Amino acid sequence: MMLNTTPPARLVIKVGTSVLTAGTDRLNRPFMVDLARQVALLRAAGTQVLLVSSGAIAAGWERLNFPPRQKRKDAYLSFKQTLAAVGQSRLMHQYEQLFDIYGLNVAQALLTRDDLRDRRRYLNARNTLLNCLEQGIVPIINENDAVVTHEIRVGDNDTLSALVANVVDADLLIILTDIAGLYNADPRHDPAAVLIETVEEITDQILEIAGGSGTHRGTGGMLTKVQAADLATRSGTAVVVTSGSIPDVVLRVAQGERMGTYFPTYVTHLESRKRWLLAETVRHSRVIIDAGAVQALLQQGKSLLPAGVVTVEGSFDRGQTIRIYTQAGREIARGLTHYRAAELDLIKGLRSPQISEVLGYDYGPEVVHRDDMVLIHPDSVGGTPA
Repeated sequence: MMLNTTPPARLVIKVGTSVLTAGTDRLNRPFMVDLARQVALLRAAGTQVLLVSSGAIAAGWERLNFPPRQKRKDAYLSFKQTLAAVGQSRLMHQYEQLFDIYGLNVAQALLTRDDLRDRRRYLNARNTLLNCLEQGIVPIINENDAVVTHEIRVGDNDTLSALVANVVDADLLIILTDIAGLYNADPRHDPAAVLIETVEEITDQILEIAGGSGTHRGTGGMLTKVQAADLATRSGTAVVVTSGSIPDVVLRVAQGERMGTYFPTYVTHLESRKRWLLAETVRHSRVIIDAGAVQALLQQGKSLLPAGVVTVEGSFDRGQTIRIYTQAGREIARGLTHYRAAELDLIKGLRSPQISEVLGYDYGPEVVHRDDMVLIHPDSVGGTPA
């Protein structure tokens, strides 16, 4: 089936354990291969796709040939971590084989809340995922269950998928589950329950409607999906929650067909990212750039390279938001720096290929990538000389 409309440029798909196993204690290979087929069609149409996949614990359970699971029998953390340690490689092996059928390479990324809370780890994760997408690789992301503790858990892959969508500035997040979407009552107990097709605003009433837990094979219910939608839409990503059992569900949603529950975003990526960057600025940072770099940033929309840096002032770490000034003292931009102040002071004025010669390593050719930069009018916030 060929796509006949323009799909989103960047898409995150979240697949829960109940969908991956079809409600059993074994991975559902037919579903997984069909998912790979749909992703391949999207890739061929120009959409960059990331997959947030549960299922490591289920894969470990299957591999060890344990009896059918009970609600509380496998509830303690260390046992789940053991199953995840056994199952994660098996899950990835299955994905690698199935995506290879369609000529797609996959990459594994295991994340925790700390990875996305720490600025350097956040930047590393963002750069890795975006580089994978640029190379045509499909990142497959899961929480690092084998080593994670309660304090650094994301908690569920619904929330993780929203965080990933924020990290890569995704246009759409599709959460595949074992129910058609958000209903005004629990359809498992109320035959009169009606599907809510669009949620314009996630209110306390919506959260109350969504309350409840998931199946014993998964960690999230509809509430975590709505909370994830709230997080994603506030970051500029629209969300669809729908059933993973619908034929061609990913393709059809990507084409704009309405199914499940749709959560539109009410901010653009630029607005969301600008607020985030401006709020996290290192106050006393100042990177002064030459006229050529100013022109490249303001008129050509390019990244800041070390060759254009004249002076580095203040102390800042890699992954923090820094201020960028002209030599006349006008602040023109802020952005996430790939280099610490001490490193940038050593490589300022150099061509990008010289970075590794001086430092012995490099974090890429840019000091601040254009996607991690906000241009500032001199009369706007922080735009006047200090």
